[in-house]
Amino acid sequence: MDSVGVAAAAPDAGPGPAWQSKCPWGAPSTTSRSCSLADVMSEQLAKELQLEEENAAFPEVVAAAEGPFITGENTDTSSDLMLAQMLQMEFDREYDAQLRREEKKINGDSKVSISFENYRKVHPYDSDSSEDEVDWQDTRHDPYRADKPTTTPRRGFIGKGKDITTKHDEVVCGRKNTARMENFAPEFQVGDGIGMDLKLSNQVFNALKQHAYSEERRSARLHEKKEHSTAEKAVDPKTRLLLYKMVNSGMLETITGCISTGKESVVFHAYGGNATEDKVIPPECAIKVFKTTLNEFKNRDKYIKDDYRFKDRFSKLNPRKIIRMWAEKEMHNLTRMQNAGIPCPQVVSLKKHVLVMSFIGQDQVPAPKLKDVTLSSEDMKKAYYQILNMMQQLYRECSLVHADLSEYNMLWHDGKVWLIDVSQSVEPTHPHGLEFLFRDCRNVSQFFQKGGVAEALNERELFNAVSGLNITADNEVDFQAEIEALEKMNEDHVQNHGKKLSTFSSDGDPPIYDE
Repeated sequence: MDSVGVAAAAPDAGPGPAWQSKCPWGAPSTTSRSCSLADVMSEQLAKELQLEEENAAFPEVVAAAEGPFITGENTDTSSDLMLAQMLQMEFDREYDAQLRREEKKINGDSKVSISFENYRKVHPYDSDSSEDEVDWQDTRHDPYRADKPTTTPRRGFIGKGKDITTKHDEVVCGRKNTARMENFAPEFQVGDGIGMDLKLSNQVFNALKQHAYSEERRSARLHEKKEHSTAEKAVDPKTRLLLYKMVNSGMLETITGCISTGKESVVFHAYGGNATEDKVIPPECAIKVFKTTLNEFKNRDKYIKDDYRFKDRFSKLNPRKIIRMWAEKEMHNLTRMQNAGIPCPQVVSLKKHVLVMSFIGQDQVPAPKLKDVTLSSEDMKKAYYQILNMMQQLYRECSLVHADLSEYNMLWHDGKVWLIDVSQSVEPTHPHGLEFLFRDCRNVSQFFQKGGVAEALNERELFNAVSGLNITADNEVDFQAEIEALEKMNEDHVQNHGKKLSTFSSDGDPPIYDE
C-alpha cells in the first residue's frame, strides 16, 4: 500500500513584528509532519497528540500543598476510578474539618460534650489533624472550683466592714453544697449544673443527701434479696451450691427439673446416686427447697414457736433460722411417721433448708393428688378408711396432728393414700393442737361426703374417733368451746408443772408422754 502524505500546509512565519507572532488570530506555527495511514489510526498516537494539546494549553500545573494529590512517580492517575476516589477523599476530609469546627463551637467549655463522631466520613486514624486536637477534658474549667486555692482564716470571715463574708454566707454555702453533690453515689442522678451557678440551701442539700443514702440502702437490700432468695422456679446461689455438692458427692446423680411449686417451697425431681453403708438412696428422689423470701413464714410462726421441741431455739430476731427449723421439723415428723408405718416420703438427707426425700411417683411423673384423681366408689371408700386409720396412728402413735390435712396434701399411688407436707404438724399438747385437729377432721369429712362415701362421719364424730375424747355437744359452737377449754387446761398444766403431759387423754389410755 502506497503511503499517503498528510501534511498541514502553512505559510512560513518569517521575520516580522512581535505582535504578529503572538496574535491569537494568527495561524499556529507548526511544522509539517508526515505519517502513514496506519499511524493515524493508532490509539497510541491519539494519546500522544492529546497530551501535547494539554501541555500546550496548561503549560504549568501547580501541585496542591496537601492532600491526596501529592503522589509519587508510581501513582497511576490515568484511571477514572482512582481519580474519583481521591476527589471523594479530599471532600470527606474537608467535611470532617467542618464538623470538628462545629463541634468545638457548640461544646466550648461545657462538662458535657456533643460528638459528631458518627457523622464523620474519614476514620480517625486517617485524619491528618488528629494529632493537633486537644481533649476537652484536659482543658475544662470547673466553675465550682476556684482558680487558686483559697484558705479560710481562723477567725471565720473574710473582708472588712460592709464587705465582710463569713463561712455561713448563703451564697458561699450554696455553691459548696452544689459542689458536694458530686460525692453522691453514681446511681443517684443529680443533673448538670455547669454554667448555672446553682446555690443549694442547707435544707435542700440535707434532704437530697438523706434521699441518696436511702436509695443506696434500698438498692443494696434489693440486690441482697435477689441474690439470697428462692424465686418461684429458681434457686438462689447458696441453694444452687448445696445442690451441686449433693451431685458431686454422689448422693444424687442428676437433677431433672421442677415438679411442683407452693407457697412455702419448690420441689425438684432427681435421680438417686450411689448408696452408702449407712444410707439407702432410692432410685428417684424429691428435693424440697424451702423458700427463703420469708414472705410466707410471717404468719406461720405459731406452728413452731409453741412447739416445745423448737421453743428454746425460736427467735424472731433471726428469721432465716426459722426456715431451717421448718425444714428440720418436717424431717423429724416424717421420721416419726415412717417408724409408725404410715405411708409417707422417706427422708434421705437434710442440708440447711434443702430436704431430700424419696419420690412418690414413677418415671419423673409425680403421683396425683387426691383432689385430681377420679376413684371408683370402692376405692373412695377404701381411701376414707385408710385416712381414718392414718389419722388415728398419727395422733396416738406418733403424737402428731397434721394441722393442714386436706385432699391437696394426700397423694394416690399404688392403690393407697400417701401423706405429704408435714412441716406444720404439731403435737396434741400444742396450745392450738386440738383446733388444728378439728380443722383437719372438717376438711376430710367434707371431701368424702361430697365424694359419695355414705359411711363418712361428720367432723365432730371424726374428731372423737381420732382423739378418743367423748365431747358431747349438740352444735359446733359448743363443741369448739369445749375444745378451747381443754386446750386452756393443758396450757395451764404445762406452765405450772413444766411437763408435756396431755390432760385430755381418753379414759383408760395412758397419759401421752413424749421424748
